[in-house]
Amino acid sequence: MRKADSIAIVGGGPAGALAASRLAEAGRKVSLFEEKLAWEKPCGGGITNKALVQFPFLAEAQADRNWVCQCLLTSPSGNQARFELGQPIAIFSRRVLNGLILERAQAAGSAVHKEHVIAIEGSAGNWRLRTSAAQYEAGFVILAAGARSALRARFALPFFPRDLMMTAGYYIPGEGQRMEIQFVAGLHGYIWIFPRTDHFSAGICGRMTDGSTQALRRTLDQALTKLGLQTENARFYAHLLPSLTARTLRSSPIGGNGWAMIGDSAGFVDPITGEGLYYALRSAELVSEALLAGKPESYPARARSDFLPELELAASMAGRFFNGRWSGRPIVERMVELTEHSESFQALMRDLFAGSQGYRDLRRRLYLALPAMLAESLANALCLKESKMKKESLA
Repeated sequence: MRKADSIAIVGGGPAGALAASRLAEAGRKVSLFEEKLAWEKPCGGGITNKALVQFPFLAEAQADRNWVCQCLLTSPSGNQARFELGQPIAIFSRRVLNGLILERAQAAGSAVHKEHVIAIEGSAGNWRLRTSAAQYEAGFVILAAGARSALRARFALPFFPRDLMMTAGYYIPGEGQRMEIQFVAGLHGYIWIFPRTDHFSAGICGRMTDGSTQALRRTLDQALTKLGLQTENARFYAHLLPSLTARTLRSSPIGGNGWAMIGDSAGFVDPITGEGLYYALRSAELVSEALLAGKPESYPARARSDFLPELELAASMAGRFFNGRWSGRPIVERMVELTEHSESFQALMRDLFAGSQGYRDLRRRLYLALPAMLAESLANALCLKESKMKKESLA
């Protein structure tokens, strides 16, 4: 195959590995560069039902994962809501998930180089990729090396601090069947505790402009101590996660003449939930489809007609979600309260966690169901008050 037809993929996370797998399966000459191969990072590793339906091999593969069907939400004031997930979430170790997709890429015929690409030079049809060991040539380059990769500067401006979230977390030995999400007053982010097969991924995320990793870690340590989770001998990780503003999502290029960016490199992460795995895999799928159709220039338009409007809407809502108020109380407090007391709102939350409820029609669904939600919440509150009064009178 001619050099002009070869494809270099820089980054072997889920996005890069899936793109390599899809392209190699179709007979393209693919070289994937990843110095760490399968590695861990501080994220939950949750795969929603939406992603499992779109990428069924994740559900079918013989790999360690934990199926979780319960969720506990905790508000800043300490109120809690427990509910059953309508569709289970598969929680993977990132090392296992990366390894699974990398193996598929190699089995499909992709060449995997355990090397760090330090520079990309040249132009479309004649790219030169330099590593510490050698130089490689390719006709098309896909960048999937993460949000802070210095290689982004070859194709686009670096992300601003306002477009990034800090994450910090631990891997704590233990087992469980319930995922937990805890909101913290003043934090544009949340704490998560996701049970994997043999440990908990416990972490926190917050905007890069709002503080330091050390401050986030202290907040996380305090919360974990209250929950009785010991971190003394637990492994600690920190990482930067894209959380783009709507303006950056609209203006930042994700593809051009002879190149494309996917996954975290393109900033494809939900700014509210922090979910990035679905968008990483979907962007890999879309760029592969564009290349196999012989129209690589169509990739940005494909992303625009697929999931980018959803991410832009989430970005425009994120500030109000974490810091806004509704009826005199923080929105996250109201959300936990309604989840605990309203069956209709619980159904909405199940769909959000499954990925079947998007942001674009969320407002309309809330508007139509709001009377029922408020009535259910009020009825439950009255029942709880009556029950409390009975207990007090008996005492």
